[in-house]
Amino acid sequence: MRKIKLIWDFRGLDAMETARHHARHLKEFSIKENLHFYEIDIQERNPMLYCAFITVNESDMKVFRDALQPHRGELA
Repeated sequence: MRKIKLIWDFRGLDAMETARHHARHLKEFSIKENLHFYEIDIQERNPMLYCAFITVNESDMKVFRDALQPHRGELA
C-alpha cells in the first residue's frame, strides 16, 4: 500500500514553534480518532520555513485531508 505525506507549511520567525505545535495537534487528532499513522514530525526547509507533516496510508488520506486541510501532499 502506498504511503502519503500530508504537509503544512509555516513561515516566519515563529515557524519552528508553530510547526511543532501543529505536529502535536496532528498526533492528538490521530489518537482521538483512532487513525493509523507512520510518522509525525517537522522539517526545516530554511530558517524562515518549517513544515509539519504526517505520513499515512493512501486509504486513510481522505479522512486526514478533509478534516485537517493540509497545504499539500506527496508520495512518501
